[in-house]
Amino acid sequence: MGTAKMDNTETNKPKNRKILYGIIVLLAGGIAWGVTACGKKTAKPSFKEVMVIRQDLVLSVDSTGNVQPENRVEIKPPVSGRVERVLVQEGERVWKGQTLAYLSSSERAALLDAARAKGREEVKHWEELYKATPLLAPLDGRIIARNVEPGQTVGASDTVLVLSDRLIVNAQVDETDIGKVQVGQPVRFTLDAYPDSPIEAKVKRIGYEAKTVNNVTMYDVIVLPKAVPAFMRSGMTANVTFVTAERRDILVVPSEAVRTREGKSMVMLPGEGKKPNRQEVETGLTDGKVIEVVSGLDEGMTVLVAQFAMPGKSGAVSGTNPFMPQRPGRTGTRGGAARPH
Repeated sequence: MGTAKMDNTETNKPKNRKILYGIIVLLAGGIAWGVTACGKKTAKPSFKEVMVIRQDLVLSVDSTGNVQPENRVEIKPPVSGRVERVLVQEGERVWKGQTLAYLSSSERAALLDAARAKGREEVKHWEELYKATPLLAPLDGRIIARNVEPGQTVGASDTVLVLSDRLIVNAQVDETDIGKVQVGQPVRFTLDAYPDSPIEAKVKRIGYEAKTVNNVTMYDVIVLPKAVPAFMRSGMTANVTFVTAERRDILVVPSEAVRTREGKSMVMLPGEGKKPNRQEVETGLTDGKVIEVVSGLDEGMTVLVAQFAMPGKSGAVSGTNPFMPQRPGRTGTRGGAARPH
């Protein structure tokens, strides 16, 4: 009896294998049919109409910087002594050779103090005999710091006044963008304190030595304003835009409307029926969103931007997995081409 059971088991093994192989074949066939059926639902192109328009197109490199004096001069007294008079205030414009303050040397200050005990005539005598030392401006500029007041004692190493010839912006540009920046290039910047007051400027100097800021290689670029506004102060933060290319009043279309084949740029135009016509164009500057059309199109013409929709579906391809369950109340996601700017 035991032998018979073993024989039956051995006899059933080929049958079981056949059934298993049959199931595998059916599953493989079902999967292949599903993939083929899904593959047949290829995306069919539809087109969105956009108009050829005119606008300005500006390419730029953005960075940040700080307002600082181009030449910061610390004015120190020629002698140790006492400050008698200060003739300037912060923010005041001065000229080279202008007297900024008067100082008494330690000896003169001691003589005047002794003379005051003898009366006004004695003081006047020594003031005329022993003149105060004038402090002169070394260059044309603006007073940006006043550190002393009359009666204060100062040493030869003390900074009495700070003078700046003019304010500039020291901007830091990433090494990947520094090749786009050139001396004389137009610049626009705004100050964080006055974001609605843009200032026109130009690149004066590009640094040769790099600096590492947060593991990024940066170069200093000196930006010179065409005119320094009254509200601009040293130490302010500036948002700087270097204009690398600029076109005014040009024809543009969305970048996705242009296709390049064999070195030729083409756009699609509405044709008779549903079939569009190809039109060769010459393109120019682009910012990635729109592209300049140099020739081949006129303002107001309509071009087509290709979109793709699944058969029987409305809207662009959603890119969802057909084997994944859909959320209740949703049949897909909508999509579309970017709008021209």
